[in-house]
Amino acid sequence: MDYTTQPLTFRLRKAARYVRLYGPGRTRTKARSYYHMKRRYRTLPPVEPQPPRGRHVGIVGCGKFAYAQIAYFLRKNYGDVVLAAMDVDIARAASLYERYGLAYYTDDASRVLSDPDVDTVFIASNHATHAEYAIEALAHGKTVHIEKPHVVTEDQLERLCAAMETSRGRVALGFNRPRSTIGRTIAKHLGAAEGASMLNWFVAGHAIEPEHWYFREEEGGRVLGNLCHWTDFVLQLIPPEARFPVTITPTRAEKADADIAVTYLFADGSIAAITFSAKGHTFEGVKERFAAHRGDVLLTMDDFRTLTVEIGPKKHRIRHRYRSHGHEEMIRHSYLLGRGEAGAGATASYVWETGQLFLRTKEALERAEPVVVDAYGGPAVVAHA
Repeated sequence: MDYTTQPLTFRLRKAARYVRLYGPGRTRTKARSYYHMKRRYRTLPPVEPQPPRGRHVGIVGCGKFAYAQIAYFLRKNYGDVVLAAMDVDIARAASLYERYGLAYYTDDASRVLSDPDVDTVFIASNHATHAEYAIEALAHGKTVHIEKPHVVTEDQLERLCAAMETSRGRVALGFNRPRSTIGRTIAKHLGAAEGASMLNWFVAGHAIEPEHWYFREEEGGRVLGNLCHWTDFVLQLIPPEARFPVTITPTRAEKADADIAVTYLFADGSIAAITFSAKGHTFEGVKERFAAHRGDVLLTMDDFRTLTVEIGPKKHRIRHRYRSHGHEEMIRHSYLLGRGEAGAGATASYVWETGQLFLRTKEALERAEPVVVDAYGGPAVVAHA
């Protein structure tokens, strides 16, 4: 939905609700991002050559996410560290350049990816280009943050993992929810219990118009564009040695990427279920509810704002003032990774396995039949059950 074209009363109610959900600063930036997407210039702003002066980050893809999340949180936490912005729509690159006072903007990705003054690249372009830009950045030794999904085909996944094995650059994937305070608390409590887990997600997403770019054949659709958030989350909640093989069982009606349910049976007997509904406009954005049970631990979570933890007779509730999906924590981690202050980055095995899980989920839903996925380096990576 284009909020900028809605009646004033709708926009005011939306803004008021978002202030309660996210606070005034983030709400203001989110609102600006919609106008940023429509920004047009009679004459593009001039770029005067200037030294980096501490700037060393490149952004490739200047949509709402780059404007309202990546650039916003980088400035909030580290000041003016973004050097350059690129987008195939030069007006969006120019708009981000003006808003955040960058050194330059361009519609040539290679200029940013090969810039010796750029050591860390945040990739938030259209989905089909994520892996391609990441592979090029890794060839130049950059640290790369790849927004979800990191690939849209198995060929991209193979080439990305191969590039990781030969590059000195580090990789971070843009799955923000596990890095949120609530996500880390969920992982901590479930990780302390023993036995198999039962995990259940209900997600209500936006209805998207049929002509939306998500639905172009090369972009992978909503399973790769949306559902991958939750396939990755459940994978991370299962101990690595207990994950594979995973049996994926789809349930669908007419559509293969929305109004669906998918279950995952892991090697240790853990079961995860993800239900994804997209039937109409959700006024507060994506709505998520999660429930989990492992050993004596019982968890329920609502919209990354409240979490109830029951362990035997003990029960406590966490409630945040604002909804927090972990975007800030994720962006900080990726930035620090580029500074050598956040460990080794994602491994090729993790990049492969989480990618295989959402690629094979898409296949299972399209085929309307179960699929079995093996671990990285396993025998037959995929088989039909």
